[in-house]
Amino acid sequence: MLAVSFLSLGFRTGLVVAGCIPLVLCGVFVVMYAVGIDLHKVSLGSLIIALGLLVDDAIIAVEMMSVKLEMGNSRFDAACYAFRATAKPMLTGTLITCCGFIPVAFAKGMASEFCSALFPVIATALLLSWIVSVMVAPLYGYYLIRVEVKKDAAGKIDPYQSRFYTYFRKVLTFFLTHRKVVLIATACVFFVSLFMMKFIKQEFFPPSLRPEILVELKLPEGSSMAASQAVCDRMSDFLQERSDKLENYSYYVGQYAPRFVLTVDPKADADNCSQFVIVAKDTAAREALAKDLQDAFADEFSDVSGNIQFIQTGPPADHPVMLRVSGYTVEQAKETAAQVADILAEDPNNTNIQMDWGQKSKVVHLELDQDKLRSMGVTTQAVSQMLYTEITGAKAAEFYTGDRTIDIELRLAAVDREDIAELKDLPIYLGQAGYVTLDQIAKISYEGEDGLIKRYGLMPTVTVSADVKTGTANDATKKAYDATKDLRASLPLGCSIEEAGTLEDSNKSVGFLVKPIPVMVFLIMTLLMFQLRSFKDMLLTILTAPLGIIGVAIGMLVLDKAMGFVAILGVLALSGMIIRNSVILIDQIQKHLEAGETPWDAVVDSAVLRFRPIMLTAAAAILGMLPLMPSTFWGPMAVAIASGLLVATVLTLLVLPTMYAAMYKIHKP
Repeated sequence: MLAVSFLSLGFRTGLVVAGCIPLVLCGVFVVMYAVGIDLHKVSLGSLIIALGLLVDDAIIAVEMMSVKLEMGNSRFDAACYAFRATAKPMLTGTLITCCGFIPVAFAKGMASEFCSALFPVIATALLLSWIVSVMVAPLYGYYLIRVEVKKDAAGKIDPYQSRFYTYFRKVLTFFLTHRKVVLIATACVFFVSLFMMKFIKQEFFPPSLRPEILVELKLPEGSSMAASQAVCDRMSDFLQERSDKLENYSYYVGQYAPRFVLTVDPKADADNCSQFVIVAKDTAAREALAKDLQDAFADEFSDVSGNIQFIQTGPPADHPVMLRVSGYTVEQAKETAAQVADILAEDPNNTNIQMDWGQKSKVVHLELDQDKLRSMGVTTQAVSQMLYTEITGAKAAEFYTGDRTIDIELRLAAVDREDIAELKDLPIYLGQAGYVTLDQIAKISYEGEDGLIKRYGLMPTVTVSADVKTGTANDATKKAYDATKDLRASLPLGCSIEEAGTLEDSNKSVGFLVKPIPVMVFLIMTLLMFQLRSFKDMLLTILTAPLGIIGVAIGMLVLDKAMGFVAILGVLALSGMIIRNSVILIDQIQKHLEAGETPWDAVVDSAVLRFRPIMLTAAAAILGMLPLMPSTFWGPMAVAIASGLLVATVLTLLVLPTMYAAMYKIHKP
């Protein structure tokens, strides 16, 4: 990023830009400490993004100062001109760039809360960078910048006499004289890029690279804690055989692990559910362990409903594919869910298809003979209490040891109460009449019933889920939902099949993110009107913002990145960066017109004059995104900003002057 300044502006001018960075970062750290923002993944990523943006104002200021020195001005006059000419448009551009991050600052939902540090860190960095650029950079430049006055062959001072600027004038003139073709071609490319967006992978948040594996072991409803313990012992032995791949593991019988990280979703305890938290040695070992566990669930643990999860980088979901099935009755919901499960099974990419409930629990029903009980003088309550005492146990006395009290429970021996075949022989005390067996006063029957019924909107609801072999969760869920189109059309009124899990969370979060956009647009338009004081100029500036979509579509497809929540944040922020560059160019055109130049010369000279600062600031922002591109979390956002800004900057320098000439009907004299 600093290489851009040193190579293009020179070593001494580059030192001015480099000297501004520590001042801004120190100020940002002070503000972060004051408002209680810690250093974590989001705040560190925000600092890296800000690092690519905070040098923009300094580059614009020192570049303007360098140009004035090349034109023969004194150092004092050049420094004063850099302040007068750039302070106001840079402030407008800085505020507009901050406005691009407004949606994440004021959106609701878990995803926005997760990225809440993004706006304050970047906004603080940009505002401090403007202060440093207009107050400190000219001072640094006064002492450090040394440039030669550039003159053409005739001895006339001209900083833009190089072969490159001559070629750029020719290209710009071609665009201006063929404006219809240029504008139509730009519009066509823009609509093609919108069509290309549908081919970009959709993903809420990317998977994490943390070494932990969460393994859920679920037995049929009604299973005992002892059965869960036995399964956990088997799984523990399985993991001990693969100790070379893991650091450690812990497991929770009849319950789930506590929330040890924000992106783990805690669940209610249940006797038939257990969970292992496995810490692998590294990411490669994590993948190998996950493969071994998948094979084990298909073989030696086939009697267990297993679920393997990695810790997410965003709001968690139990499975990649989740569809919520609701019906008026329990049987209707279960029947429809079974049909949905069959549809998911038709896709070979879906594996481990499950329903979160629907299995009946085995229960024992006792129908007491009331006539016999009355004749024996025994009440139903007495029989119930006696059965509870014999099977579960009741407090009979207390044992005192030190400062502790230990309950003494009375119940039958395990051999007499744990065998269901012996249930009929349980003794029932009848007072003076002695004892009778349970089957003499009750009819014992064995049945199955729903031990768990989940509801959504007061209706019985079954969530059908699946894992995927390849692809993203959002794309797989969308595909599965579309496959149920015919089934959804045949459902009774009120029954439904809805998207759940990651796709539902993604749609909700994007919906929350979209709500503040009108406020963002209003603020940007207000700032533009204050700066440009022209509705036409404001409209032209706004129209350049969508041009970034062209680069975004190309970059995301070429680099195979997914369009997720963080990438959408990048696209929204990109619009502010593009508008900022457009403001710089339009403001320069207005200055040339006020100086008395013809409209044609004003457009061409402004594009030439602002070519270097616009390209340098864009290059600095793009290079600032490079360290983030390999990141699993920030990579899609970095690609969206870098590719979109690259294309939009070129179009701003060529297409925006063409749009301006077409709007004001400017022709070459």
